[in-house]
Amino acid sequence: MSERESSQRERALTYHDRVQAADWTRVATELDELGCGQVGPLLEPEETKEIAALYGDDDRFRSTVDMARHRFGQGDYRYFAEPFPEAVVELKRALYPRLLPVARDWWTRLGREAPWPDDLDEWLDMCHAAGQTKSTPILLRYREGDWNALHRDLYGELVFPLQVVINLNDPGVDHTGGEFLLYEQRPRAQSRGTATLIPHGHGLVFTTRDRPVRGARGWSAAPVRHGVSVIRSGERFTLALVFHDAA
Repeated sequence: MSERESSQRERALTYHDRVQAADWTRVATELDELGCGQVGPLLEPEETKEIAALYGDDDRFRSTVDMARHRFGQGDYRYFAEPFPEAVVELKRALYPRLLPVARDWWTRLGREAPWPDDLDEWLDMCHAAGQTKSTPILLRYREGDWNALHRDLYGELVFPLQVVINLNDPGVDHTGGEFLLYEQRPRAQSRGTATLIPHGHGLVFTTRDRPVRGARGWSAAPVRHGVSVIRSGERFTLALVFHDAA
């Protein structure tokens, strides 16, 4: 094994160890109660800077979205092209098996068949066979006055019900505002909103489309959307990890 390969293997184990160190029982409980759960730290400060600095490198991305142009909010974000940054690859590989039991449990409660295999690459192959071949890791940039409208990252028929967003800046230092927003439409009840200020380098696991909620008639699916509140000052970069590809 070359020195470069050895270094890459060591870094991959580091990402894996960070994911393993999280209190996944607590995360699962928070997901059941709120639809989101904090996990981390997943990235060190220097790593967050390196990823945020990629934003100006056009060769690293397949497309750029101007949110104001599409009435998605204000600000912009970019979809990574392959080859992805190592952190993207290794964090997705480490997170997927931790999220999979929650996803399967949710679908069992809702009486749905869970289509996701044990292996992430096999799941992505299923997405590609269904015509969902476009990469979905996202780097988002918010400046003062920017915000993200409530939405869902579906992209096609095949959907993984959980995703992760990582804050690449230090709240209260690099930016104010910019809380992550989760809006849940509860069956036969008023909707509920949850706001989370994600710490620097930490992740937030949250619901992609809907989640099971117990009611008087048993389990039902509560639709969920997410967004970001207005950045009041500074700049905020985030890394979004979606576990299905796009059509």
